[in-house]
Amino acid sequence: MSDSAAKPPAVTADGTQPAGAVAPAVADTTADAPHGLTSSKPWGGAYASETAPEVDLFTASLPFDKRMYRQDIRASMAHARMLARQSIISGEEAAVIVDGLAAVLGEIEAGTFPWRIELEDVHMNVETRLRELVGAVGGKLHTARSRNDQVAVDMHLYVRDAIDALLGDLVGLQRALVAKARAHQGVVLPGYTHLQRAQPVLLAHHLLAYFFMFQRDRDRLTDARRRVNLLPLGAGALAGTTFPIDPDSIAAELDFGGRYANSMDAVSDRDYLVETLACCATIAAHLSRLGEEFVLWSSAEFGYLRMSDAFTTGSSIMPQKKNPVIGELLRGKAGRVYGALMGMLTVLKGLPMTYNTDLQEDKEGTFDALDTTGACLRIAAKALMTSTFNAERMRHAAGQDYMSATDLADYLAARGVPFRDAHALVGRAVAEATTLGLQLGELPLAVLRTVSPLIDEDVYDLLTPEAGVARRTSPMGTAPEQVELQLQMAERLIAGE
Repeated sequence: MSDSAAKPPAVTADGTQPAGAVAPAVADTTADAPHGLTSSKPWGGAYASETAPEVDLFTASLPFDKRMYRQDIRASMAHARMLARQSIISGEEAAVIVDGLAAVLGEIEAGTFPWRIELEDVHMNVETRLRELVGAVGGKLHTARSRNDQVAVDMHLYVRDAIDALLGDLVGLQRALVAKARAHQGVVLPGYTHLQRAQPVLLAHHLLAYFFMFQRDRDRLTDARRRVNLLPLGAGALAGTTFPIDPDSIAAELDFGGRYANSMDAVSDRDYLVETLACCATIAAHLSRLGEEFVLWSSAEFGYLRMSDAFTTGSSIMPQKKNPVIGELLRGKAGRVYGALMGMLTVLKGLPMTYNTDLQEDKEGTFDALDTTGACLRIAAKALMTSTFNAERMRHAAGQDYMSATDLADYLAARGVPFRDAHALVGRAVAEATTLGLQLGELPLAVLRTVSPLIDEDVYDLLTPEAGVARRTSPMGTAPEQVELQLQMAERLIAGE
């Protein structure tokens, strides 16, 4: 489009139409259309008039796909160089195109780029500006490609970059978990089932449970990245191209691990987005669980955790309140990420081959889910690192509610009592202790011997929270030596060993 072409509807710096703005009537751009064509659109050769302005606004993806400008320009540079290597265009023409694309990139990053909503998307905005800067040779850039494979390669590049960022964010949260675990290795607290106090565990053991959840998330994302890292460029609109292209050389330049084998699959595949979003949804589930711990543990009823003032908010009416909003939003934003996954699956359901504009709906949800997941990982790490644990409150709670009952049953089982019988006997002991208002370790030996004559004085050494933790030396257990092994494993995983 020339500088004298009709002005587009006003747009803000991010490519969206300002509130209250009214799209102007479309001017007669016949004089500006190339070769006397009636429509100024890049695809408008068979069109007798411009599209309606409301159609431009409804169909445009520019407000959200403009964030892929770096990926679009990088892929276009690689495509131009490939065209030259294959003698489809000259080396001089490729150099002009690459330099022009670099100039476009500079304008975008300087904030001076003239985004135009009527050009629909980032791809046509970049190409149009390229032609304005370098002239007709810029039109040769689109040789042997379609917007279908162009947008596909941009999305692959963008998601690959986003996965790499998420992997870094996951490691950041893992570092925080390990740091807190190292600093609290001797702290005992109740472990829970059904949100009821069950058995004592080390706080480090509890925190490392989250570490290994997020390690699986890293593994899943790393595996998904292999399928993201396939090049679709070269597929054309759907059937390939008549030009002697070399997509493998583009794959090498752009660091792709390979390319698609089938052109129809290449332009219509969004499996890699489903897989990436499923990874994000699983991360969000784990973050939501951690967020729930922030909320529960910082309540007066638990009192295990105090979140930093910098990571809480107050009440507009109750001066004493410090609300664990980070934990609440970690829970709440999980639904948002789940929604992106369900939206993507719904877009694909029943979609015929190959490219359909429905696939334009792959971007907003994906971008939002990637942004949200990364932001949640980063804020969770900071909230955790700035929080303090109440070790005394945790230790007191670990000594309540008969959490040494299993230890007493194990004591009897080790003396030959079938465990099921031992379980029943200890149940009687718990009932007696409840009646007397005592913990199991506070019951007189004479009372314990009414439960079983096999119980002796040495039982009292086993009925403290520390003893219960120390005796669980089985692999994966909460005994200090096992937790130390887990910590060492976690540190190796962080280091990439």
